[in-house]
Amino acid sequence: MKVFVTDKYRVFTFFLICAVIVMGGFFASEETATVSNESRIIPIYSVGRDDGKIAITFDCAWGAEDMESILLTLQKHNCKATFFVLGTWAEANPDIMKKIVSEGHEIGNHSYNHTHYTAMTQNEMLLDIDRCNKAIKDTSGVFPTLFRAPSGDYNNDVIEAAHSKNMEYIQWSVDSLDWRNLACEQMLERIIPKTKSGDILLFHNGTEHTAQSLDKILTELEGKGFSFLKVSDLIYKENFTIDHTGRQIKQ
Repeated sequence: MKVFVTDKYRVFTFFLICAVIVMGGFFASEETATVSNESRIIPIYSVGRDDGKIAITFDCAWGAEDMESILLTLQKHNCKATFFVLGTWAEANPDIMKKIVSEGHEIGNHSYNHTHYTAMTQNEMLLDIDRCNKAIKDTSGVFPTLFRAPSGDYNNDVIEAAHSKNMEYIQWSVDSLDWRNLACEQMLERIIPKTKSGDILLFHNGTEHTAQSLDKILTELEGKGFSFLKVSDLIYKENFTIDHTGRQIKQ
């Protein structure tokens, strides 16, 4: 009788294990199917390159009092940057817009008035992109080819809207968090150890410490062997893929 119970227990255990394996395989298959059907579009966060080139970008949304200082510092370091501007900011600062272009920097679209794009219909996005592009063209004479949504807010519809306008959606891989009014040393601690070749760095104008910290930050980056390109010169234009981290890889 004792042997019978033991054998019965072993048989039960055997079938239980088999059931777990089968169910595990079922759920694993379901998970794999979900991943394989994933269609999320990833924008460009950084570029796969090993030549020490990086891009400095600024989001310009409020105020322009510090722009002269920022432009002087960029000129000192022969740093050509990319400025993502609101349409309203461009309209309020036409002289600065012209100066940005005349000094060799580039301008990207950051929406017309900082609306959250993922809360908009795609038609609303397209109209907003067009409105900002017009403001940039009217004030600077150039037509932007790069787009960054307010707060980096995106989904497939947002990226597809930008692509439909022949614009590349650009995020960032190193965030200064200057909008939190970090002191220079705090920004350096965030930026210098993290930056690698092909990175896109995010700054903002109109913050408390960015303009006066920029010289030190660029000096430290140069000391690490980095040099600066506009985003449009950093990224690949053709024959590339974008991995799951948003890193653009040349094929």
